[in-house]
Amino acid sequence: MGRFGKWIGAGLGWTIGGPIGALLGFAFGSLVDAARLEKFEKHGTTTTTGDFVVSLLVLIAASMKADSRILKSELDYVKHYLLKTFGDEETSEMLILLRDLLNKDIPLHDVGGQIRHKMNYASRLELLHLIYGIISADGSVDISELTIFESIASSIGVSGNDARSIQSMYTRSADWAYDVLEIKREATTEQIKKAYRQLAMKNHPDRVAYLGDDIRKKANEKFAKINEAYNIIKKERNIN
Repeated sequence: MGRFGKWIGAGLGWTIGGPIGALLGFAFGSLVDAARLEKFEKHGTTTTTGDFVVSLLVLIAASMKADSRILKSELDYVKHYLLKTFGDEETSEMLILLRDLLNKDIPLHDVGGQIRHKMNYASRLELLHLIYGIISADGSVDISELTIFESIASSIGVSGNDARSIQSMYTRSADWAYDVLEIKREATTEQIKKAYRQLAMKNHPDRVAYLGDDIRKKANEKFAKINEAYNIIKKERNIN
């Protein structure tokens, strides 16, 4: 049993209970022996790496099922992300869990409510960032995928502006940098600086460092896009 097995056996907290725990009951049985199941009864209140990954897999399943078809490009993206982030052994176990989830109906409203109640905002932003990367993996986002993305954002309590900022990170447009910073092109210098400070504070990788180096590295990628957008605007406006 790899590291993911350790997360399931001892590293999970609040995802053991509520709708997520109920949803994953069968999948857990395929990964954990009966002697370790008693540990699931100890509900935690602090988000662990295991809680984050399980939540991510549930939301991945919900987003992949949005258009009633599972595309190879989406599966490839998911597998590539998991391999790059967690390694071969852990990915094999995660894909077993994802396979089971794809065969279930995901109660998104209930799952999202549990995540919103238990997980901090920076971690929820990182979840949403990864989800949009998956649904845009085939080079386009259709209406059903966009709808599920917006539904996920709403259900986990991410603001509309922050959700649109994440979406903009994947779509280069004439106003890309302004869209990422959640401002209009006519924004003043002070408004630009304020928007950057607020976005940087919400998305700083240190805020998810408690989830481990793997997740923090992915958060660094998002933070780099925010800084890139700010630098583009600074150069365009000649802001010091």
